[in-house]
Amino acid sequence: MKTVLITGATSGIGKATARVFARNNFKVIICGRREDRLAELREELSAQTEVHTLLFDVSDKKKAAEAIASLPVDFATIDVLINNAGNAHGLDPIQTGDTDDWDAMIDINVKGLLYVSKAVIPGMVDRRSGHIINIGSIAGKEVYTNGNVYCATKHAVDALTKGMLLDLNPYGIKVGAVHPGMVETEFSEVRFKGDSERAANVYKGLHALSADDVADVIYFVVSRPYHINISDLVVLPTAQASATVVKRN
Repeated sequence: MKTVLITGATSGIGKATARVFARNNFKVIICGRREDRLAELREELSAQTEVHTLLFDVSDKKKAAEAIASLPVDFATIDVLINNAGNAHGLDPIQTGDTDDWDAMIDINVKGLLYVSKAVIPGMVDRRSGHIINIGSIAGKEVYTNGNVYCATKHAVDALTKGMLLDLNPYGIKVGAVHPGMVETEFSEVRFKGDSERAANVYKGLHALSADDVADVIYFVVSRPYHINISDLVVLPTAQASATVVKRN
């Protein structure tokens, strides 16, 4: 039985992805910052598979390394790493952006991905096998007005994925990124700092992707035969043609 480690597993795409992998006979390591949500998800998934929880913030380099080093023997061999933890804070022009928002996005979306990867990749290199999926965004493929720093972090995820693919190629490790467009989760509510009305307007008049839709795509990518690596995949709702071109009813 293979083992998957998923960051940001307490909500949205991460939670949906944990459910898909549990249903498909993977041992699941769920990581997050909210202990109550981790416990709740562990209880749910334990009916289907073996589950281990890790409570830590990916942006804390020391705690990320310690958490992954603490894995019991039965979970220590990580076959699949899904770097899903990420956030967006604010939607402001560069001249009025909040530097605390910038720090939060860079720390989680870029540094957090690196810290977790740094803790997991050596084992994959030793075994000469493994699969890494980084969750990017359409914002990693194009820049939109007021997206500045968020788009920059997701462009970094895109570049890091390509760099990992090159560096890890000699060891037979698969690396890819899934870049979703508009997904209706808690994402917009976090971006607008709890303004649920403003968040709801983002998805008004269109059928956005769900977290389950993206989770199914992630599982599809991981479940391909080992000689197939889907290295770069953009998934959009039919109503969306680009980051800013959206057909609304």
